[in-house]
Amino acid sequence: MDHEAVLSFEYDDQQARRVARSVRPEIGEISGERTTATLRRDAATVVVEITAADLVALRAGCNTWATLVAVAERTAGTVP
Repeated sequence: MDHEAVLSFEYDDQQARRVARSVRPEIGEISGERTTATLRRDAATVVVEITAADLVALRAGCNTWATLVAVAERTAGTVP
């Protein structure tokens, strides 16, 4: 994989935990032959690292993960 992007999202600790927990199950489901992603939470920061074989796949990966995190942000307050 020749290309990489790092998406970093800042929250309070509780919100970061909820967002990370919401998107973590997608890590193994979305990665493909051209794109892989990892997720980690460092206290109040959720970090998604995307690697891709080409720029088109990297753009698609960034769009996918930014959308997943945005949905998790909107719904995280509804989950304990």
